[in-house]
Amino acid sequence: MLDTPSNRPALPAEIARRRTFAIISHPDAGKTTLTEKFLLFGGAIQMAGQVRAKGEARRTRSDFMAMEKDRGISVSASAMSFDFMNKGTNFRFNLVDTPGHSDFSEDTYRTLTAVDAAVMVIDGAKGVESQTQKLFEVCRMRDLPILTFCNKMDRESRDVFEIIDEIQENLAIDVTPASWPIGVGRDFIGCYDILRDRLELMDRADRNKVSASIAIEGLDDPKLAEHVPAALLEKLREDLEMVRELMPPLDAELMAEGSLTPIWFGSAINSFGVKELMDGIATYGPEPQIQSAQPRNILPEETKVSGFVFKVQANMDPKHRDRVAFVRLASGHFTRGMKLTHVRSKKVMSVTNPVMFLAADRELAEEAWAGDIIGIPNHGQLRIGDTLTEGEAIRVSGIPSFAPELLQGVRAGDPMKSKHLEKALMQFAEEGAAKVFKPAIGSGFVVGVVGQLQFEVLASRIELEYGLPVRFEQSQFTSARWVNGDRQAVDKFTEANKQHIALDHDGDVVYLTRLQWDIDRVDRDYPDVRLTATKEMMV
Repeated sequence: MLDTPSNRPALPAEIARRRTFAIISHPDAGKTTLTEKFLLFGGAIQMAGQVRAKGEARRTRSDFMAMEKDRGISVSASAMSFDFMNKGTNFRFNLVDTPGHSDFSEDTYRTLTAVDAAVMVIDGAKGVESQTQKLFEVCRMRDLPILTFCNKMDRESRDVFEIIDEIQENLAIDVTPASWPIGVGRDFIGCYDILRDRLELMDRADRNKVSASIAIEGLDDPKLAEHVPAALLEKLREDLEMVRELMPPLDAELMAEGSLTPIWFGSAINSFGVKELMDGIATYGPEPQIQSAQPRNILPEETKVSGFVFKVQANMDPKHRDRVAFVRLASGHFTRGMKLTHVRSKKVMSVTNPVMFLAADRELAEEAWAGDIIGIPNHGQLRIGDTLTEGEAIRVSGIPSFAPELLQGVRAGDPMKSKHLEKALMQFAEEGAAKVFKPAIGSGFVVGVVGQLQFEVLASRIELEYGLPVRFEQSQFTSARWVNGDRQAVDKFTEANKQHIALDHDGDVVYLTRLQWDIDRVDRDYPDVRLTATKEMMV
C-alpha cells in the first residue's frame, strides 16, 4: 500500500528514482518477451534475447533454467536491475520476473511482497484469463498499484471496449486508456498516445526498433490523415470521443490506491508500446514504500539499512554449488562489506560479495539503496522471511507459506544415494520450491507442491544439479496442515497421532492426512490444537 503520512520529508533522490515492480500474466500472454524489451530499451541488452556481452558472447534470457528454455515458461523469479531515462531523470528499474505458470503461484505471491507495483500483461485475443485473475487478487490484498499492458494487438484481437469492460467487471477496478490502438491484427498500424497527444507508429520490419513518434495537435490535426488511412482515422476519432465521455481520466491518486489502472496497448514482440509503458512506470509508478514489520514499520528514508529475504535460489551457477538469497532493501544506503545483523539468529554477518542481477548474469553490488534487490550468496544461513538490519530487532511481516495441494513420495534411482537426495530436497525446501516433510514413522520423505509441473521441475533439477535420477511416486497422504498451539498441547497431539505426524524443513510439526474427515476430527477432539493451511515466514 502506498505511503500516506503527509508530513514525511521527500525521499532522498537516489531512493526516489527507484521503481521496483513485478510483471504478472497468464502463461503465454507475452510476459517474458515484454521483460526482454524492457531490458532492450533500458540499454541492458543489444537485441532481445541477447545480453550485452562482457568479453565473451553470453546466452541471456530472463528464463535461464534449462527447463524454462525447453518449456517456454518462467519457473523461477529473476530480479533484474537497469537504468531508464525519462524526461531528464535517470530512473533505476528493479524488475522482478515472476513465475508464469500457475503451479508456481506461491513463489509469485512471495515475489509480490517485495515490489511496490505490478504490470499486468493481458493477451488482446484472450482478455482476462484465470491466472491473471488469481495474481490480480494477490496484488489487491497488498494494495499494489497496477499498470496494464494489452499485448499482441498486431494479431487478431477482441474489441478494445470489450477488453476494458472485462477488466472492469472481472477485476473490479476502473480502467483508463493511456493509449488507443489504431486498427487490429493485420490492419494494426500503431496507437494514439492519449496522455501526450502523439501518434505512435509501429515498424513491422524491425522488431527491436523504437516506434516513430509524431506530435499531434488534437484529433483534428491534418497530420493524422497523412499517416492514418481514412477508415481507421474515422474509427479512432469515434472511439476516443466515447473514451472521453465514458471513462475516467488518469488520476495518479486513484492509481496509487489500486482502484484505477491505466492501460497501454501494443505488441511486445514488435517492441511497440513498450517504451510508452516504461515512461508510464517512471511517471506514475510509486517510489519505494513503507514496509510492514514488527514491532514497527520501516520507512525507506531511514539512514539505517534493513532488508528481507523473499526468495532463495540454489545453484544459479551450475559450476558452483551456490545459494543466493534475494533481498529487498527496505531502508537506507547499503555498501559492500557492511556488517548486518541476521535477526533470526542474532548473528552479525559481513556482506562482502553482494550481487545485482541481469537475467543469468550477476555483478558485484558496490552499493544499493532502499527499493533495490540484491543477492547475497550464502551456504544456507539465509531463509525466506529472514530480516537483516544494522542491529535493531525488527522483523518484516507478511511473507506466507502455503500448504501444498499435491503430495508424493520420492526415491533416488540409486538407494545408496539417499543422503544426497536428502541434501538436494532440503536445499529446494529452503528455496521455497517445494515443501519437504520427514514423517515421524519411516525413513523416506514426502514432497508437497502446488501443481504437477513442480514434480517434473524438481526431478529435472535434482538430476541436472546433483547428478541424481529420482522418481516420484504416489503417497498415502493427500494433504498437509501445520500444527499450532502451546507446546504441551502440540506434544500431546503429536504423541497420539504419530502415524500422521511429520516435520517440515524448519522443524515445525505438520499433520499429514488423506481425508477431510481427519482434519474435522482433530478440530473436534483437540480444541487446544489448530491445523492451518498457511504459516507466516517471519523469523
